[in-house]
Amino acid sequence: MIQLLIAAATAFAFTIFVTPIAIRILRRRSIGQFIQEDVQGHMHKRGTPTMGGVVLILGTILGYLFAHFSFLTVGKGLDFSMSVFAPEGLLALFAFIGMGVIGFLDDFTKYARKHNQGLSKRWKFLGQLAVAAIFAWWSVHIGVSTELSFVRPLGIELGPILYFVLVLFMLTAAANAVNLTDGLDGLVAGSVSLVAGAYVLIAFWQWRNIAYYFVDLNGALDLATFAAAVVGSALGFLWWNAAPAKIFMGDTGSQALGGALAALALLTNTQLLLVLLGGLYVVETLSVIGQVFTFRLFGRRILRMAPIHHHFELKGWPETTVIIRFWILAGIAVALGVGVFYADFVTITGGGAP
Repeated sequence: MIQLLIAAATAFAFTIFVTPIAIRILRRRSIGQFIQEDVQGHMHKRGTPTMGGVVLILGTILGYLFAHFSFLTVGKGLDFSMSVFAPEGLLALFAFIGMGVIGFLDDFTKYARKHNQGLSKRWKFLGQLAVAAIFAWWSVHIGVSTELSFVRPLGIELGPILYFVLVLFMLTAAANAVNLTDGLDGLVAGSVSLVAGAYVLIAFWQWRNIAYYFVDLNGALDLATFAAAVVGSALGFLWWNAAPAKIFMGDTGSQALGGALAALALLTNTQLLLVLLGGLYVVETLSVIGQVFTFRLFGRRILRMAPIHHHFELKGWPETTVIIRFWILAGIAVALGVGVFYADFVTITGGGAP
């Protein structure tokens, strides 16, 4: 438990204190957000520093790494030691950084072109394909289950090839879903802290009850540590990203966070549960798909604007109202997901932990 607190506290402290420095640096270099003209009521945000996801990523890395070092042992006093880095935790960190690098290249391309269009779909997909391929290979190499899973493996063996397809789909889908949601101040930072917080509980619970789950002992604790670092960084960034935002995370942050959530779902054997835990991102994505589908098929739009958070803005909801209500919906989805996870545990143990 102390390891989790250290990870979250370190990441939070780094992000909340370094982000103002990043804001000043980005302003001096005129690295600001480009706003689509059709997004009404957001033009005042043009020029707000972006690519703040770099700080969020660094904070998460620092929190995760620092949690593995101990400088004090009960009964011994000062005693430096280091716990082992589990391959599962390092793999989750890789997905987080890898997707973040793709997002950074996208953001930097927008800055270089002075336009809202970044990397082409081809180059973005190739980058995601490379990250997914390494993730899938590494997963199989360290013995991660390749079975399809909900709250635990379902007995449906995918094999290396189908597992790679699943990894590619989950990483790209989660990264793009979180990216689509990142359209209002603090919406993603606040909601991701809830979903990542759920994975702190899930991974820690698996570690405490290892006999009932198909995960490695140290791997589960390391995943909980990584998730705790993500929570700390997201909350530290939210301090400055809350409306009115002083900085945006950009694709750098949203892609990295989406990759982290997908990695946590894959490595804790809760792949399909992510659909429930990240219900907000599913709704946002479906709103875009539905908008495109109905317009192309019937020539009509089902929403005033997609993603759906812009629809409610155009209906007259203040931005902060949309954000808070969407946080509530994200919290409900997380509560349901954690409830389903615990209900399954009660079922397989016959009523309680050993």
